[in-house]
Amino acid sequence: MRERNAGGHHEEKKKDPGLRVPVEILTRPGRLTAIEFEMIKTHAQAGYEILRGIEFPWPVVQIVRQHHERMDGKGYPSGLAGNDILLEARILAVADTVEAMSLHRPYRPGQGIASALQEIDAARGRGFDPDAVDACLELFRGGFTWMA
Repeated sequence: MRERNAGGHHEEKKKDPGLRVPVEILTRPGRLTAIEFEMIKTHAQAGYEILRGIEFPWPVVQIVRQHHERMDGKGYPSGLAGNDILLEARILAVADTVEAMSLHRPYRPGQGIASALQEIDAARGRGFDPDAVDACLELFRGGFTWMA
């Protein structure tokens, strides 16, 4: 089977990198089961597997892999902590959380920006990089918005 990678090149599909979480899980209403959540958690490693053969002028591949790591080491896929996580991945973790919490998902209504900002502020230093949290809060408190 052939597939197009992120760079637009075709390559033989040697293995499923795990990104293909069944659409039924991604779109059904209700809470995820523990098994479904474990399947969802494979996406950071899967993104790494898809991108690792592409040369970027920045550490994009590692950023993608690390964006669910947490400052206290309780993230995934590697359990990295603190400065072992790339700064860019720490920034993406905050942005990804705000976006995910703010917007509607099939399994729950969007919680809004205020709730998302409260969440990242509450996890400041424990889950999220304090400087990344401060920068995000400053942006939104300064009037930054996005169209959902």
